[in-house]
Amino acid sequence: MRKRAVFVMLALSTVWFSAGYVGWAEETNQKDRYQLAEMLERTKVTLAQGFQASESQGKPISGKFEVENEKLQLSVYTMKDGKFSEVVVDHKTGKIEKFGAITGGDDLTAAQTQSEAMAKAKLSLQAATDKAVKANKGFAAISAMPSLEDGHPVAKIGLINDEGEEAKTIPVKLD
Repeated sequence: MRKRAVFVMLALSTVWFSAGYVGWAEETNQKDRYQLAEMLERTKVTLAQGFQASESQGKPISGKFEVENEKLQLSVYTMKDGKFSEVVVDHKTGKIEKFGAITGGDDLTAAQTQSEAMAKAKLSLQAATDKAVKANKGFAAISAMPSLEDGHPVAKIGLINDEGEEAKTIPVKLD
């Protein structure tokens, strides 16, 4: 059961960073949401705080909680001087664990798309995430993925409630 949930979360991580992101809430089942909610209970750092922590490596352009090697991690894509990085923030301390350049493949394509959206944004991902959480009491943000919709920047904020019984994706206008 645990390996299946980890596999599903890893598969979803690919979907979350893809340019065609629809919303993780639509693609998870209840059992997987329970597991994610349980893992999030042990975190001390929110997604918005992860954006703030990653700013030393550049402007945050997307972020999510994901399962990597059967452990929860907070991953943020950043842009600085036209280059992209993935920053992993320790979800217990809020400190940067590691970071590395994004130089190719689907990750680079996603980062470029997200960067285009954030270049037009007036609202930061941190502020958009805070806005979505405040409007949805009892929910925690687990992802924020910007894109352009009809030329306007929008962040799709993935939310899950404390028990894992409900998940949803909230669009937040960034302009």
